[in-house]
Amino acid sequence: MGRDASGLDYAYAKETMQCRVFLLYAGNAREDTGMTGEGKLGVLLHGAGWVCGEHIKAFKNNPNTEVVALSSRRMESCKQRLAETGLEGVACYTDYEKALEHEGVDIVSICTPQQHHPANTIAAAQAGKHIVIEKAVANSVEEMRAMCAAVEKAGVKTVVSFVLRWNPLFETVKALVADDALGDIYFTEADYQHDIASWWPGFEEGRQKALGVSAMLVGGCHAIDAARWFAGKGRHETAIPVEVFAYSGGYRKGLEMEFNYHGNTWRKAPPLEYDDLEVLMVKYDNGAMSKVSVNFGCVMPYTFPIEIFGTRGTIRDNRIWSHKFPGQRDWVTLPTILPDSADVSHHPFQHQMDHFVDCILNDQESHCNLADAAHTHEIAFAALQCYETGQPVRLPLA
Repeated sequence: MGRDASGLDYAYAKETMQCRVFLLYAGNAREDTGMTGEGKLGVLLHGAGWVCGEHIKAFKNNPNTEVVALSSRRMESCKQRLAETGLEGVACYTDYEKALEHEGVDIVSICTPQQHHPANTIAAAQAGKHIVIEKAVANSVEEMRAMCAAVEKAGVKTVVSFVLRWNPLFETVKALVADDALGDIYFTEADYQHDIASWWPGFEEGRQKALGVSAMLVGGCHAIDAARWFAGKGRHETAIPVEVFAYSGGYRKGLEMEFNYHGNTWRKAPPLEYDDLEVLMVKYDNGAMSKVSVNFGCVMPYTFPIEIFGTRGTIRDNRIWSHKFPGQRDWVTLPTILPDSADVSHHPFQHQMDHFVDCILNDQESHCNLADAAHTHEIAFAALQCYETGQPVRLPLA
């Protein structure tokens, strides 16, 4: 886990602005915790799709975990994932219930399509397993509450894959926020701009309203979570939403044509069954606000711009203007890695899983557990209510 940057002494920064920021960045690097358990934690991965391979790599590389089982609807998918990651001696199942009974399973990593996450999570909790849950965690408030109740009753640990919280830019920016580099945060912006189309393996299910529900749930929830994350002042604090107002629109709903930015081509394809554009305003209990958008209709490559406005400074993507740099005459660029690719191999799953394993070994809750992620999802569900009523929606939802 990253070191809290609040202890950094800016008096030791070098003479240039870039050197000062580099020290901030270096101060946020992870330390080896040196923690070991009695043996390794056994991992079952359920769902052998696109993201599963990255989960496998992360657990394979963690010294305290061992992948012991894999389950999917199709045995061929299991075998393909194992071959790709070079794992041997791993049990494969097409029956999830039997997989949960496999000897030595301590952690279940749920990589199935989002409509299956509630039942998968509840079954894993009832089996006493710690759980990694891919987003979106559920397609309704009722399902999400049932998941939370099952997890609380079982007393197991959870982490939801809002994996960008572990992106190097996000970690550096969050450390700066916690270190008062921006003062009090009063406004954040985050935008998920991604031409989701049939090149994505999950598109056929994700494009359907009954299964994907909305652009915000399918992808834009990453932007909601980022806005909440940066609106919370503490190093591991997120802002709690109290009100949402939203608009939806765009042009792709029902259109049997799509843009493929990987090949810069247009082609015929099954249509989205929901609006491709959503714009939300969110109020938090700490007085801050956010503007969040998701745009599946953008004719361009993937981008994830962020802006954070505080009483003593501003961040725009990897550039900062701060009272910490009194001689500043131009934006200072943070030397870090931006969330500039939608490829799952670009996402910091290793850091997410290492964090979760540390939480289990230390008997601590993750800052991104199911209870916290429920606030992010509730914003997306509140937006759906707003589209029906045209009125602001108070949270928590009734």
